[in-house]
Formats: sequence, C-alpha cells, structure tokens
Amino acid sequence: MLKRLVNRQCISLHRSYSTAPKPTLQLVAELRKLTETSISKAREALSATNNDVSAALSWLQNDLAESGAKKAAKVQGRVAKEGLIGVCILSGGTGHSSGLGGIRAAMVELNCETDFVGRNELFGKLVSDIAHTAAYISEPVDSEKLFAPCPLDILNDSPLLPSDASRHDPSQSSISTAIRDTIAKVGENISLRRAITFIKDPFPPSSPYGLRVANYVHGAVSADLSQGRMSSLVAVGLKSTNLGALLQSKDFRTDLGVLERSVARQIVGMGAQTIRSDSSNESTSDALYAQPFMMYPQSPEGASVEDVLRIWGREHGLEGGEEPCVEIVDFVRWQVGEHIEPS
Repeated sequence: MLKRLVNRQCISLHRSYSTAPKPTLQLVAELRKLTETSISKAREALSATNNDVSAALSWLQNDLAESGAKKAAKVQGRVAKEGLIGVCILSGGTGHSSGLGGIRAAMVELNCETDFVGRNELFGKLVSDIAHTAAYISEPVDSEKLFAPCPLDILNDSPLLPSDASRHDPSQSSISTAIRDTIAKVGENISLRRAITFIKDPFPPSSPYGLRVANYVHGAVSADLSQGRMSSLVAVGLKSTNLGALLQSKDFRTDLGVLERSVARQIVGMGAQTIRSDSSNESTSDALYAQPFMMYPQSPEGASVEDVLRIWGREHGLEGGEEPCVEIVDFVRWQVGEHIEPS
C-alpha cells in the first residue's frame, strides 16, 4: 500500500514538472547577453522563475552573491601573484585633446592565482573598470609628490564605474562586490594589490609651463593596450615662453607624443629606477637620464635620454632660457607580482 502511494506521488510530481515550459534558446541567449552567465545557469534561472527574464536576473544576482561569498571565503588564503596592471588616462595634460589641460590618470594592479585567469576577458574588463574608477573619483592631493597612492579601503568601497558605460551593472554596487562576483565566476582568489593616481589641475592658458602624462604598457594579453604585466606612468614637464603657440601645431603635438611614449617605453624596457644618478653611487645604469636613449627612433647614436630631451626642445623651438625645456619630473614603474618595499 505504501509503495503504491509513493509511486502515485512520484507520477504526480513528474506530471507537474513536465508541464512547466522549458526555457527557449532565445530567452537563454537574451539572459546571457545581459549577464554573461553560463548556458546552464541561465536555463536554471529561467526554469526557477517560469521564464520571466526580469525575475531571472534577480535570481541570478542573489545566486551570484551567495555563491560568490562562499567561494571568496574558500579561496581567501590562496596566494595570488599573477594578474595585470591597468592604466586609465582620462585627461592627458597640457595640449592634449582629452580634458581641458589638467591631468586625471590612474594605475592599478589586480592579482589572481594563475596566468590563465589573468588572460580571461572577465578579469581584463575588471582591471579596466577599476583603473577607470580610480581615475574618475580621485581628487588632487596637497602634496609635493605628483603620484599619490589611492587608499584601497576607499577604492574597494567605491561604486564600480565601467570604462564602457554600456557594461554598467547595477547589481555591482562596489568594486569589492565586482571582485567577489568575478571570484564566483572564475573560481580563483582575486585581490586589488595597489593603486596610484595622478591628478593635477591645468595651468593658466598664458603660463609658460605645461605638465603632461605619458605611459607605456608591456606584456599585453589582449587587444586592450592599456593593461599588461609591466607599465609606467611618466610626468613630463614643459617650459617655453611660446608654449601655447607651439601646442597649436598638430605636428608638434605628434612629435611630442612620440618622444613621451619613447621615454615611458625606455623606463619599462631598460629598468630605470631614478631620474638622475646619485652622486654617491657609481652605478648609473638605473638612472634614466644617464641611459642611452634606445627607445627613441630619432636618437643620435650613443646619446643619453637627457641629451635627447635637450636636443629635442631646441630643435622644436622651445624657449626656456637656461632651464630645461623638456623634463621628466617623475615616473612610476610597476611589474606584476614584484616585491614592494614598505613605505
């Protein structure tokens, strides 16, 4: 008798399950387009919500939050030394078409456990979005240093501002939430290791001074050249009584851009650590100005970086008197996973 009742109950459950409409391929594709979730998870969400896409989105958000929190707790102690460095320049400084002459830039390092995840598209987008957020929300600091560390606790709690506005996801209320959700998707520990910003207001239009930012990224793993395994941010100073007029010339701006990028590339490729050599240190191989300018296409044979900057300024009509017309004011060079000296 008991066996007969159990069989009837199973038949009843089977009938009620079989009458529920299966998610169509169109609905699955629509949901995946909105969320980038897997096919199986999209089907599960639609089945659980009677094929209601809006309800399925909420179901996925709740599921991702729950699974993400569990996975984040599970992988928290794992070592994460791989990853990417991302750069975002919203405003490049004096004479740049981006912005109004001020500088607004950021560089971040996001770590994961393996190179495989470091090449993942989701991870790359997260790096870009965090760098964009840091550049967007930061304000000028009252300090002699141009590059300012961005406090990670503040950055993690900040709303994630995607570099591509079409990818805005209201469910990701903060950077820490976005990191948690990505952990749930890739199954590895992910951590934001460091971030710096370069934020400066513009000089007055009549000023003989200018300040610009340049960068170079090496070891890109995708078509996005703003992220890779090594990167530099460079503050380039200009001085000339006719600077405003020179910057009106497209050819001048183009040549200046080539020079700046070559300096940034030199810093990454030749391992510069300081701008000038310390008189107490006989070795000059780490001093940028003393290095042969290998990365500049028009560099005279054997000419140092300092020599080329001086020659370039003279040949391009900058009038700065006795002071240098083109000068590297400061720079930062990062490599993924490198040792960081305590500050």
